[in-house]
Amino acid sequence: MHLFADISSHGFGHLAITAPVLNAVAEIVPDLRLTVRCGLPAAKLRQRIRAPFEHIAAASDFGYVMIDATHIDLAASAAAYRHAHADWPARVAAEAAFLAALAPDLVLSNVSCLPLAGAARAGIPALALCSLNWADLFAHFFGHHDWAATIHAEMLAAYRSAREFLRVTPGMPMTALDNRHAIGPIAATGRRHDLGLNGDKAVLIAMGGIAHQLPVERWPRVPGVRWLVAADWRCTHPDAIAYESFALNFTDLLCSVDAIVTKPGYGTFTEAAANGTPVLYQRRDDWPEQECLIEWLQRNAQCLEIPADCLHSGTLAESLAALWGQTAMQRPSLTGAGDAVTALCRHLPAAPRC
Repeated sequence: MHLFADISSHGFGHLAITAPVLNAVAEIVPDLRLTVRCGLPAAKLRQRIRAPFEHIAAASDFGYVMIDATHIDLAASAAAYRHAHADWPARVAAEAAFLAALAPDLVLSNVSCLPLAGAARAGIPALALCSLNWADLFAHFFGHHDWAATIHAEMLAAYRSAREFLRVTPGMPMTALDNRHAIGPIAATGRRHDLGLNGDKAVLIAMGGIAHQLPVERWPRVPGVRWLVAADWRCTHPDAIAYESFALNFTDLLCSVDAIVTKPGYGTFTEAAANGTPVLYQRRDDWPEQECLIEWLQRNAQCLEIPADCLHSGTLAESLAALWGQTAMQRPSLTGAGDAVTALCRHLPAAPRC
């Protein structure tokens, strides 16, 4: 079986959703040929995708142009969408030719609409997998513009052309898609490691896969708390540690810390809940997906919202104490990867019985 997976590189959440599905497919298809197109580095992909794969280092979508992890550059995003759809039929035709030459048995997109449109034109079965789709977000941000109607229609048509849109839990409603099929949560689970901090609590600062540096070097010291930050921040705070120094993959690191400071994002939220890690989060600036993520997290994990000024000033001691004072939640059942594999098998006549 040859599976072509197109994974958006808008942050790391799309990879976090897709990798467990690819791993589960590989377990039942030992001779799987897997091709992955993604703009993320191959090393980042291999941290999560265990099966051997051919990497096409390219991005078929851009999602949104970001100022930082919580703010969108709307003007640049509008320009990028208008450029991407300036001659959409030609782009779809080129994608169809590319896929026909590659000859996969199935296309899986998370969550670019271009490979779905190309697969439909080439007559190749295709599925979409995500907690959101770019058409709904496009309508939210740009639907009031005269120029947006044609672009939105092209995006919707591509998503509707998929055999199924596997909408993971938690996920946006996607009421415009009649082919949506709700599946369970998807998250990786890790192994807890002793970080060697002599009883201090470790708080991981991870704002997702989009550059967003916090002024941790100016934060006040909190007795008994160590801040784990990215090495490229070159943080001089006396209690800061570069999290790369622990040489752990992200999921094991998340499983090993006492809390994470982050923004709403599918991968981080579901993995925190799945690994029992308490969450302090700052809402994103006008991001429609976040409401369903926050509602789900509140039901499945110790969590607390903090305002942006707390992250700027570092006044987190009281919030951390309140967070750690919450009752631990029962960890969610992670049925989504299995649900997705079952769906893939429905559209592959030669696939093993699931």
